[in-house]
Amino acid sequence: MRLYPLLAVIVLIGLAVMSFNPVDKGKKSENTFVNKGLSDFKNRLDRLKSDVYKFSEDEISIEELRNSLRETRNSFKEIEFYIAYHYPEFTKTHLNAAPLFHIEAAGTSAFTLPPEGLQVLDELIFSDEAGDQKEKIKTMTDFLYNSYSSFYLSTIKNGLSRGNNKTLPLRIELIRIYTLGVTGFDTPGSLNISEEASHAFTGIKEYINDDVYFKNYNVQKANQILSEGINYVSVNKDFETFDRIAFYKKYIQPLYEEFGKWDGRADDLKEFSGWNVKSKNLFNSDFLDPYFYTLLESSEDNAGLRNLGKSIFYDQNLSQNGKMSCAACHLQENAFTDLKVKSQSNVEGKTVLRNSPSLYNAVFAKRFFYDLRAFYLEQQAEHVIYNDDEFNTSYEEIIKKLKTKPEYKKAFRTAFKDGKINKENFSKALSSYVASLYSFDSDFDRFMRNEKEVSEDVKKGYNLFMGKANCATCHFAPHFSGLVPPFFNENESEVLGITVKPVNQLPVELDSDLGRGNSPVKKEKSWIYDYSFKTVTVRNIALTKPYFHNGAFNTLEEVMDFYNEGGGEGLGLKMKNQTLPPDKLNLTKTEIKQVIAFLNSLTDISKAR
Repeated sequence: MRLYPLLAVIVLIGLAVMSFNPVDKGKKSENTFVNKGLSDFKNRLDRLKSDVYKFSEDEISIEELRNSLRETRNSFKEIEFYIAYHYPEFTKTHLNAAPLFHIEAAGTSAFTLPPEGLQVLDELIFSDEAGDQKEKIKTMTDFLYNSYSSFYLSTIKNGLSRGNNKTLPLRIELIRIYTLGVTGFDTPGSLNISEEASHAFTGIKEYINDDVYFKNYNVQKANQILSEGINYVSVNKDFETFDRIAFYKKYIQPLYEEFGKWDGRADDLKEFSGWNVKSKNLFNSDFLDPYFYTLLESSEDNAGLRNLGKSIFYDQNLSQNGKMSCAACHLQENAFTDLKVKSQSNVEGKTVLRNSPSLYNAVFAKRFFYDLRAFYLEQQAEHVIYNDDEFNTSYEEIIKKLKTKPEYKKAFRTAFKDGKINKENFSKALSSYVASLYSFDSDFDRFMRNEKEVSEDVKKGYNLFMGKANCATCHFAPHFSGLVPPFFNENESEVLGITVKPVNQLPVELDSDLGRGNSPVKKEKSWIYDYSFKTVTVRNIALTKPYFHNGAFNTLEEVMDFYNEGGGEGLGLKMKNQTLPPDKLNLTKTEIKQVIAFLNSLTDISKAR
């Protein structure tokens, strides 16, 4: 792990503390639990730092150090709902960052920085090599201690941020517990999911009982669910056998819905998060707001606009040679893919660079294409229009063609008040159609909404997906893509070490496509993105073969075998920065079959219009 100079650390910490962007800067919090929680976490960090230095001098054992870290993390979990909600960037970057290198933008350039925070320490201290990592553990602990100390002093001096809606942090924490907590994402070394969930529930419980604001709501009901949930995780402590279905249905979802009734104030997150605060179930179709991810406003959308967008989507005449439409690579019957290794180019005998992804739920993303080069849905279409191997045309040429067609003149007048056929209205129409391609009514969604039953293999497969198989630490529930919870406002890409052929076909060779490493987004140029590709959704995966960006894997069994071996690095390939853990998963043939049964249960193409 590369460490940056101490001066840079101090500067970054100072910038982080100054850029919290509090909602009500300078106001003192009225909640004594929050102040106590912040203080308790500071005290735990004091002790952790002391224990880390003792461990470096062989004065305490690794088990004593691990216990000290557990207590520190538990203390953080009790107050996480507040800190991570009001200071999300600081928390994500300095307190609890994923143990991966990341980019920190500075103007038009960026720095490649190592991770820091509790997750990093969890991975280091609970590794078998902890005894050889003493200096690194000390450095990481110092970073964390200094970051939080600066933050803590700032809260004493300036007060805490307080948003307009007090239940939003609680609901966001429930999403965090379920998508990042019980999957092991947050505890990559210890997998201490049950104890941390217990402390997160404890923090929520103490908060709602301490703050007079909640006295007008059904705190008694929430207390009962929280207490029962704490009891449940105290008994069910094993990571691999933990039942994520029961935990969701008995505790997470009832609390999520109950807290949703408690506050009708303004949505603090409207400009920051794609999460729909009005949703009642994580597995409902309205859990995310499609209009957060597109330039199209909800007030502008209508049936006429969608129909116009559909006409554009299927119109071959809009391409330069009059032979290619959006549907050429995105066929509805194949969940809007084409079942080809790589999609056909407009040039005879040539293909485009990569495999065609599904358009179902495609709108729910902050970045587009496998290399994340487009920043919004409309820009994605623009890349296709100007690409020499695809539409090979321009907006100007397309608009000229549309203006010669009476049916388009009528459709634009129906869809828009101004009736103009121009680039802006064209983009809105196409976005409206693509944004309408929802897929949240699969057998598994309906099961999680208690509308139908699924097989035991599907249930076991889901628990494997969320646990031992390590799938949900990249394909986050409930969208099962790289759209990162709990705010769902950024996309992950992963370095998997994808091979030229399935792993049962020798020789094992790394695919040469650098992916995000060749992205035209200059401010993200970094070695950490070589061979990195967008984490796409696994919804409808039964219909979208072949798999991966290169279309080299034809069956889900081949895909699972690749992951079971630990990706490219696990197969012995030299990788600079594989983000997929190289450890073998040791899934049995039966377990692989069960994961695939779950994946098949995510099939839903009922909402194509």
